[in-house]
Amino acid sequence: MALQANELRDKTPDELRDHLVNLKKEAFNLRFQAATNQLENTAQIRNVKRDVARVKTILNEKAASAAATTEAEA
Repeated sequence: MALQANELRDKTPDELRDHLVNLKKEAFNLRFQAATNQLENTAQIRNVKRDVARVKTILNEKAASAAATTEAEA
């Protein structure tokens, strides 16, 4: 269920933060499954890590553009 960067850019920062929390919970669960040898698809961990990075990148882009807009108005 990986979202593409374009789909993430359409979301608000609050929605992105909620999505980030869910991804971090999923990453924790996957790590726990891996530690107990119950994880069937080890590639899921990598995909979730990449999704977390993607969401953080979009959040940083939005914060930078908001800061630039604020400076331009001042």
